[in-house]
Parts: sequence; C-alpha cells; structure tokens
Amino acid sequence: MSGPFGGRRIALGISGSIAAYKAADFASKLTQAGALVDVLLTKGALEFVTPLTFRSLTHRPVITDLFDINSPDAVEHVAIARDIAALIVAPATAQMITKVALGIADDPLSVTALATNAPLMVAPAMDAGMWDNAAVRAHIETLRERGALIAGPGRGRMASGLHGWGRLLETAELLGYAAMLLGRHGDLAGRTIVVSAGGTSEAIDPVRVITNRSSGKMGYAIAEAARNRGARVVLVTSAGLPDPVGMLVVRVESAAQMRDAVLDACDGADALIMAAAVADYRPAAARADKVKKEEAQELRIDLVRTPDILSEAPRDVVRVGFAAESRDLLANARAKVAKKQLDLIVANDITVPNAGFGAETNKVTLIDRDGNLDDLPLLPKYDVAMRLLDRVAALLSARVGKRPHAGHAH
Repeated sequence: MSGPFGGRRIALGISGSIAAYKAADFASKLTQAGALVDVLLTKGALEFVTPLTFRSLTHRPVITDLFDINSPDAVEHVAIARDIAALIVAPATAQMITKVALGIADDPLSVTALATNAPLMVAPAMDAGMWDNAAVRAHIETLRERGALIAGPGRGRMASGLHGWGRLLETAELLGYAAMLLGRHGDLAGRTIVVSAGGTSEAIDPVRVITNRSSGKMGYAIAEAARNRGARVVLVTSAGLPDPVGMLVVRVESAAQMRDAVLDACDGADALIMAAAVADYRPAAARADKVKKEEAQELRIDLVRTPDILSEAPRDVVRVGFAAESRDLLANARAKVAKKQLDLIVANDITVPNAGFGAETNKVTLIDRDGNLDDLPLLPKYDVAMRLLDRVAALLSARVGKRPHAGHAH
C-alpha cells in the first residue's frame, strides 16, 4: 500500500484525557493507511472511550487489562512490545508521561513502554497549567533525551475553557509525526533536502497577480517522503496547503522571494528538488494602486524575465528539476538538463489525464544527465516522490567525499 504505514504494526496507547476521542480518528486513519494498529487503553481512558470503538475501527483486539485471565490478550503486551514498529502514546496525560519517564509499569500501556525497544512518540494532552509545570517539562525532556519524539502539544481552547498550550494535535499532524518517527533512520538520515513547491505570484497591482495552475501537491509529496526517509527538509513554498510537520517551511510569493529562500536554504544542503512552477516572467513594475477598468479599454503589461533559480544553485548539491510540458516532452526535458547541468529531471506531460495540476496522481519520466530514461506509470504523487528519492539517494551515495552529516534535529 502507498505511504509510510503500509503493513507496519503500531501500538497506540491511549491514556485518560478528554482528548481520547481524537484518538479514535487517529486509529482509523492509521488503519486506512495500511497500519496494523494495536490499541492499549488505560483505566482512565476507559472513562472517555470504549474498547468497542477501537475494535470496530482497527478490526483488531483492544488491550485493557493486564490481569484478565479470561482474555487471550491478557499477556499480549509482551508480544506487542517485541513486534511493533513504533509505540505512540496519544493522548499522553501528565500521569502517563511521568510513568514512562520514571519507568513505572502498572498497566498495559506503561508496561509496553518499559518493555519495548521500538521508537516512541508521545503526544501530550493536558491543561495549560499542567503543561507549564516544571515537573512535567522535566519528564518531557527526559523522554526527549532518550530518543522519544514529542509531538506537540498544540495551542488553543482547553476543555476547561482556558486557552493555552496543551491541546492534543489534530489527526493530520499526528500522522505526520508518526510517519517521521518510522523513517527517522531511513536512507536519507543526516541529509538536508531542499524542496520547492507551488506556483509563484507576480504582482500587477495590490490586487492582481500573474500566476499559474500549480497546486504544490507534488512538491509537498516529495517533502513529506524525504522527511519520512529521515532527511532534514526545508520546504520553500508558495502553495496554499497546510504546513507539513517535522520540517522547516519557508513561505514565499514571488519568484524573487523563492530564489532568495532557495539559495539560502542550499547553503550546506545535499540536494535541491525544484518542484515549484516558478513564473518565467513578471511585470516590469507593479503598480502602487489598483488598476481601475474605467482607466482604459485595454491594459498592456510589460513583462521581464524572472531569475533562473536552478542555474544559480550550487553545483555541489544534487540538483533536480521539473519539466511540465504540453508538447515535445522528452526533447524539452533533455534540453533543460543540458542547459542547466542538472543531475536529474522529472518530465511531466500535463495533458495526460489525472497527471496535470491539482491531481492526486502523476505520470512522469525521470531523465538523468546521461540521457537515461525511467518511464513511470501513473502513480499516487507520494509514490512518484519515493521513486524520485530512490534516484536522489543513489546520486548522493555515489558522490565521493559527500557524506551524511553527523545528525540533525527536526
């Protein structure tokens, strides 16, 4: 199955927070993404949600009691601790955070946390005052130092009516952190990958712009796939999509802004993947006031070329371009590889059904600097991203003297 969760066994521990209701959606989305989700409910969690809810969503047994001799799952936590790819505690109350940090094991969840060697993700959920407490923060730092990934908390309205830090992250954010956790030691660990995404906007006046149809979805898929393979990712984007978690997101609008942000991010980077549809032209001068249609029957705008970002990018990074074409796809793509001295180009015929702007799938051909072709079938954009990153990883490995950095922090 497409995506980072297919076939992976994940233990989802739920402790006694009102936010436990969000865990139902999280468990459902993990299952839909192909994960095998084993749910462990504490006694406190049972005050808010039921085992039947999670069994119905995951189609797997739910563990609630260490000592129920009539249950075949009474000692299942032992097998889970050994077999899981990751343990995720969401929501994690202050009490559960304390138990895990101090090694207290008195329920299925805390026992599994103590027994497993699998990577751990903790998603805190508690009132703002509790989150600010020095004891809670100290336990969080203890877990972080041991390698746990701390997901959140978010900021917003609490069940108490107060506003502040302590909210459980939303499902999409939890999924992003979980994917990052599973891939933190992937083949791009220690690498820095810069990805651009979206179509730039060039101002005509304070209201109107020249832009294009790019949605940014391909660039975001590449950024998320690189993160899920362990890379430190810098996403330079002009798209109106939510910020993916676990990466540095730099928001820009114009081609000039994207140029500056990309070149700055390339300092010390290992690869640049220019998936953005950067405008080739911009108005020679943006008007200070909105142009009124009463001013003239016709409006003429002088256009000038925008910077060629890939041509300016450092030669010591792996440089990947995109060619979105409506005709002469391979000829135009090959010409771009030669002109810009690229390592690889992704050639995309935008006239192919379900492969144009805004689609969830893409049909591309990968062309390297020697002219070799890899014609991919129509695939989900995440799968296209993974195939592209296979090539990027190989190019990085082949570069003599270019080794992964010692480490990085997301």
